[in-house]
Amino acid sequence: TRPFERMQFLRGTENLFLDLAYDVPEVYRLRDMLHEFSVREMKMWAETDVDGVSFMDDWGSQTSLLISPGKWKEFFKPLYAEYCDILHSRGKFVFFHSDGNIESIYADLIDIGINAVNSQLFCMNIEDLAAKYKGKITFWGEIDRQHILPFGTPDDVREAVRRVKRALYDERGGVIAQCEWGNKDPFENIDAVFDEWNTLG
Repeated sequence: TRPFERMQFLRGTENLFLDLAYDVPEVYRLRDMLHEFSVREMKMWAETDVDGVSFMDDWGSQTSLLISPGKWKEFFKPLYAEYCDILHSRGKFVFFHSDGNIESIYADLIDIGINAVNSQLFCMNIEDLAAKYKGKITFWGEIDRQHILPFGTPDDVREAVRRVKRALYDERGGVIAQCEWGNKDPFENIDAVFDEWNTLG
């Protein structure tokens, strides 16, 4: 489920940002309609045999959240919290994906019970994330797919893998060794990701 992106699909991105900025009543009604649908969806998944459910919304720009953290907490956080409650009540893990820099809501994602977050680590300060949140949530990937994977050398890629592991790994499962790449990324760099993770063990 992706309430923020679905609202953009229906209203258009610029219109939605204006709706949120001016706090128009209709945007609350739209949110609640989509939320009702998503709650039914989460309840259906909760009754299946899956171990976990992943949902997403792309919240970050290169440098910050797309809306103010305060607005996010007031308007969107309660939706995700209810999805987590539904899934956790049936013993499911909950995974969340967002592109961009979302450091300002990491604590909130932990607060509502997200078990693992898949975000663009290299848009943020990885060591700062580790200092604040390691041991509280599992970091799900990744290696920089904007710069290092397409344009770096295999040695650059290996050092990026080592940086992620140094900062985030712990024996309880602090980091999931995931990586996303494009069809123009050099094969040598893709191979270096797997090889370095396997070397590190």
